[in-house]
Amino acid sequence: MIQSSYDDSASLYLIPTPIGNMEDITIRSLNVLKTVDEIFCEDTRTSGILLKNYDIKKKLVSCHEYNEDKMIDYAVSKLKQGLNLGLITDQGSPVISDPGYVIARGVIEAGFNVISLPGATAFVPALSSSGIEPSPFLFYGFLNSKTSKRREELENLKDLKYTIIFYESVHRIKETLQIMLDILGDRNISLSREISKVHEEIVRDKISNVIPLVADMKGEFVIVVEGNKNSYDFSNLDIYSHVKLYVDDGMDTKEAIKKVAKERNLPKSVVYSEYHRKK
Repeated sequence: MIQSSYDDSASLYLIPTPIGNMEDITIRSLNVLKTVDEIFCEDTRTSGILLKNYDIKKKLVSCHEYNEDKMIDYAVSKLKQGLNLGLITDQGSPVISDPGYVIARGVIEAGFNVISLPGATAFVPALSSSGIEPSPFLFYGFLNSKTSKRREELENLKDLKYTIIFYESVHRIKETLQIMLDILGDRNISLSREISKVHEEIVRDKISNVIPLVADMKGEFVIVVEGNKNSYDFSNLDIYSHVKLYVDDGMDTKEAIKKVAKERNLPKSVVYSEYHRKK
């Protein structure tokens, strides 16, 4: 289905808000905040401070990760009345590691426009100031809060050749960096904290050198990690030798077969049969 965003129909606007410096809001975002009929927000108190700063008086409706599902019907009913809605989060761009996806999807499925405004988001300045190759990159967002799940996620990412961007909290930053060192190896990273605020800091170094520095650092972090720079050529190896290479290096046979299948773009059953045929 093709939708024309600016057909004068009632729409939901996703509006970025400053991530630290109150001046980091676009003129367009301010104008839309002034013209929409209601504003959905993550926290009415936080958003109230922003609107007061710019002398904007609008009805604020609480919409966060715990009630988004319930708010879809309310939003759609307002759009059917011809009202325009704005959606903001406490900081940054809605949907990007913040609430907004569920209600935006619901509005789209109901046949109404969702218009996303460009603006502040933490990972873009973190990437551009990192000194690490900017393209291609993967924005991953937050890793799982459980250590075992975090390790599993990083295992799945460790062979990717492109730059990866993560968000992390102060409570888990040291442990996460240690897990990265264990699984990804001692790669170059950039660690940014408090982006656009007066205490903004950026650390650029190997993971092993950054870990001792984070104990006294506060705030929210953006981690930019360089991709896997190891270049392997398996064209001279048959499937058996390829699997054996990993097994000899201490990898479980099942995992080695899975890895080879992925690297050769083959079904695991083919790799399994060929390995055990020659074993």
